[in-house]
Amino acid sequence: MVDIFQLPAIEPMARPSVADQVFEELHRQVLSLELPPGAKLSEIDVARQMGVSRQPVRDAFYRLSKLGFLQIRPQRATTVSQISATDVLNARFVRTSLEIEIIRIACAALTEADFAALDALIIAQDAAVQGGDKGRFHRLDDLFHKEICDRSGMGFAWEIIRENKAHMDRVRFLSLAFASQRALDDHKIILDALKARDVEAAAAAMREHLSRIQGIIDRIRSEHHAWFEDEE
Repeated sequence: MVDIFQLPAIEPMARPSVADQVFEELHRQVLSLELPPGAKLSEIDVARQMGVSRQPVRDAFYRLSKLGFLQIRPQRATTVSQISATDVLNARFVRTSLEIEIIRIACAALTEADFAALDALIIAQDAAVQGGDKGRFHRLDDLFHKEICDRSGMGFAWEIIRENKAHMDRVRFLSLAFASQRALDDHKIILDALKARDVEAAAAAMREHLSRIQGIIDRIRSEHHAWFEDEE
């Protein structure tokens, strides 16, 4: 009888699906305002331009609609949603509530290795600001917050935040034309408070950082009123 050997399972290499690739590209263009609020999209046109079938485009449209980026109306054009100031402020509330609690945990949980990783992110953000690379800074900004969550053992909370901040992301991206240095300075203050294990200072710094979105909304809405929903 042949002996049965115990062999490790081979992990398949994860590759993004076609639907994932379509989603990521459309997400990038909506976030960067290359596809501005009100822009019309068609499954047929997107599929033709990207060289894919309609099904992955349909899947990507659905995911974007769940994030609040697209309005899909049967028998009518799919459009990029306008920015809702109410939704932005609701997302700010969710973020503030979660991230202040997480920052309190982080003050005790983070290690020197964690601080070194966050320092590296600050250096990369500084380079993005100096180079005027808004897209890279935005990704690094998100990563800074995500890493604090993950390294505090609260990674699940970032998924909740991510699902609620689509409208907020577009406003934040637009703000980088005039507020990226301020955001970077805020991150440095937050990290310094974390290193000092100063819970109250870290929480206050995070609250101040996230509260800036109100002033940003007012400025951007005055410049791009048509991109925002009319809300009482």
